[in-house]
Amino acid sequence: MPGAARTDGVTGIMSGWSIGAGCGLGLKLGAAGLLLGLHCASGFALERDIDLAYRLSAEAPGTAFERERLGIREECGRHRAEFHGGAPDEQQRAQTREVLAYQGLVEEALTMRARSIRLLDELREKIAHRQALSGRDLQRLNQGAAAMLEQRAALYRISLVHECWLDEPVPDDPQAARRQATGIAMSLSAALVLYDNYLAVISLYRSDPALRQHLNRADSAFALRGGELNRIAASFASPENRARVRRALVWLEEHAPAGALEEDTGDEAFRYLGQLIDQSPSRNIVRHARPLEFVGNMFGMFSTLGADSVVGLKKEGVHVSSLLFGNAVGLVESRRGKLDARPSVLAKVAVTAQAGDILLEKTPFRLTDAFIPGHWGHVAVWIGSESELRELGIWDHPVVRPLQARIRSGRGVVEALRSGVEMNTLAHFLNVDDLALLRQDELSSAQRAEIVLQALRQVGKGYDFNFDVESTDRIVCSELVYHSYLHLDWPTERRLGRVTISPDNVAVRAVGGGPLSVALLYRDGEEVESARGDAMARLVQAQVIRLAGR
Repeated sequence: MPGAARTDGVTGIMSGWSIGAGCGLGLKLGAAGLLLGLHCASGFALERDIDLAYRLSAEAPGTAFERERLGIREECGRHRAEFHGGAPDEQQRAQTREVLAYQGLVEEALTMRARSIRLLDELREKIAHRQALSGRDLQRLNQGAAAMLEQRAALYRISLVHECWLDEPVPDDPQAARRQATGIAMSLSAALVLYDNYLAVISLYRSDPALRQHLNRADSAFALRGGELNRIAASFASPENRARVRRALVWLEEHAPAGALEEDTGDEAFRYLGQLIDQSPSRNIVRHARPLEFVGNMFGMFSTLGADSVVGLKKEGVHVSSLLFGNAVGLVESRRGKLDARPSVLAKVAVTAQAGDILLEKTPFRLTDAFIPGHWGHVAVWIGSESELRELGIWDHPVVRPLQARIRSGRGVVEALRSGVEMNTLAHFLNVDDLALLRQDELSSAQRAEIVLQALRQVGKGYDFNFDVESTDRIVCSELVYHSYLHLDWPTERRLGRVTISPDNVAVRAVGGGPLSVALLYRDGEEVESARGDAMARLVQAQVIRLAGR
């Protein structure tokens, strides 16, 4: 199997399957000893060369044929014996490594969804204007298809090698029972991510006749077989697959360990998987056979012939799947933020903010906030206006010069999103309920200029799937502040084996005499006009305050 073996800091985890999905998961699969691995990739899948060794995924993962070909029932048992044998402590460490690697794969899936939608918008715009797709367009489309298939195969295999745990009795030992529940939760979560991927992205491509026809054509350059998209749709619509997912859902409802999801006493890995399952848009759809069958029929998922003649359902199908896409990515809201489209708020924030200030926000109406520990869900840096940067003497700096047009257009918010580090307008950022503007008052002009330059240096970097503050090639939102305010010490935490910094870790530096002050604070859509520091202390997690005091 192509792909160099590596561990990337996760001891003893093999890699042989290159999908660019975070660091290190290796699973032995198949009677022939097929190796699957995930390893850190340097670029996003849509933009890089694709390893062609994903052909098993073309057999519509989830069919009896593929499971028989992989010998999966026997292999699931062998996987458990090999990777989850040994003493209880060793079993726990092995499972933690698996969940850690799986988290990287999930983060790449979320990022791939967002970028796939951006590509779709570009292609649809050309199609709508009767423009021919360029060679570069077709290359990106097929590269993306191959990458999605590789990722799909990896997710499916993660689900398979833990599925047989459903057949085993629940152990009397509480720790062993929790490990069993975690394995089943990982299997179920991976299956639901596959369903979410279809609803969020693949169904959108399939709803467009021109793109559907193209993606069903063979392309030997990327080892794409003819009819690939239709086989994926058939797998999605499979009643057998739904029954397998429902079985895992019911098992967890009946056997999940008591207290496993509690913040203080629960297991971190199981809690993470539980959140993924609960927040999956497919969870309730898959739980009931008829709703999924209805959605499937809307997109022609049960039909592989004559689908292009079903023109009347196109608009409705795109609308429904777009909503599901938003839920799956965590970006579409159930409502708008309480500070959104309020000119008085925008004007006050704009006049108060200074170059280098830190922006914190909370959006409880977005699913992504459920995965962020603490109160605050996102961090950004305000880099200021042209006049401010001229005053700081850096407007013509080599870092600033390529970004001058964006700054002049009002894109003064630098933030790390799943699509990468971007520059956005303040009005765009204010679609939130809670907002805090943090400032270090005793900054010299030189220090403020360096903060701005450091923030701008991050623009264009990819999203950090591993949430590792010690990495610099990719950035997650709170890491943006970590790498911009180089002169400050920031509290960090270890989560699932990684050293991370959360938005609350940033906010806590404005609590208890820290170096930052709260220049502006909005809570639940209303301005907090006095004792802003005390109000911030009440919002930040107590454990984060304790960490900052060490």
